[in-house]
Amino acid sequence: MGAPMAWRLVSAGHKVTTWRRSDGVPVTTAVDGADLVITMLSDPAAVREVLTAALPGLRPGATVVEMSTIGPEAVHELRTLLPPEVGLVDAPVLGSVGPAAEGTLTVLAGGDVRGCHEVLSVFGTVRECGPLGSGAAMKIAVMSALVPAQVLLAETFAYGQAHGVDRGALIDVLSGTPLGVLAERLRVPAEQTRYSLAHATKDLELGAWDGATMATAARARLREARAAGLGERDLTAIAEHAAGVRGHRAVPLNLSAIPATNGMYSHAVRVGDMLYVSGQAAFDEHGDIVGEGSMEAQAEHVFQVISRILADQGATFEDIAFIRTYLTDMDDRAAYGRVRRKYITGTAPASTTVEVSKLFMPGLLLEVDLIVALPG
Repeated sequence: MGAPMAWRLVSAGHKVTTWRRSDGVPVTTAVDGADLVITMLSDPAAVREVLTAALPGLRPGATVVEMSTIGPEAVHELRTLLPPEVGLVDAPVLGSVGPAAEGTLTVLAGGDVRGCHEVLSVFGTVRECGPLGSGAAMKIAVMSALVPAQVLLAETFAYGQAHGVDRGALIDVLSGTPLGVLAERLRVPAEQTRYSLAHATKDLELGAWDGATMATAARARLREARAAGLGERDLTAIAEHAAGVRGHRAVPLNLSAIPATNGMYSHAVRVGDMLYVSGQAAFDEHGDIVGEGSMEAQAEHVFQVISRILADQGATFEDIAFIRTYLTDMDDRAAYGRVRRKYITGTAPASTTVEVSKLFMPGLLLEVDLIVALPG
């Protein structure tokens, strides 16, 4: 999205400096002296990381326009991160790569847009939603309807396929209903990724709340498709995935947010509403030991990794049914227990702790595996 949007600004006569996270140069060089800094990134963590690094280069009086989809809570966190003399506007967009290139996006703006309205109008129609954070909230609210509707249609096609209903005929019938536009979009999965399945999943995760039963079910289906390797495909690939789902098959899960496996195992495997988590140990993305010689440091790392795996599946430590711990020295169990009690509170799950002579990597002091009952 960022590339065609940058070209729109250049074509409109604005002086533009672009920066990508993969450029290998400090982001401060891009924002230095800029009146307006626009961010278009993948998720809240990426925005927070980039703007934190950019702080030394932001001049007083500059305005940051945050155009990623990160939700209102993250927008307000950015307000506390940025200096008071730096303005902030949230302005996520509706539309994909094509409308970005054509300048026909819908810009959902929150906050004081008087100083950037002209620039935002280069991207399309600007809709002022209210105070800071309201644009981000509007975007999540809209996607909380559009994304589950596409998942519902994907499952409708799967039902029709299982009962001999011609897919083309079903879409033709649906075209005469309010769902017609979305049904047409799913007629043939897009070859070009306009809105990735992974981003759709992230958007529903940002909008998660206790009463969102339909969005919660759609999020679970999307997570399953992402785990099956469809994350970088266009969201329309969900129809292909739904058609191939048969019962409670095993779905391997490998998260990019934690160190990669060696290819001989997956971080976890989901079967229906059960999650089986492989033994987690304290090593980083380079394969180096984290907290060598310290049980507390290694245990802290392991439980942080576990928390990311659980969060990816919408679970918490309260959903753990069984936990098994392997220690190379049982005398370290008190130090391990202090860390474990920070994460597992209340009534403890079923548990086994054993001492082993060694683990798969020299220097590792513990390994932890789990069985988790996922929320329905």
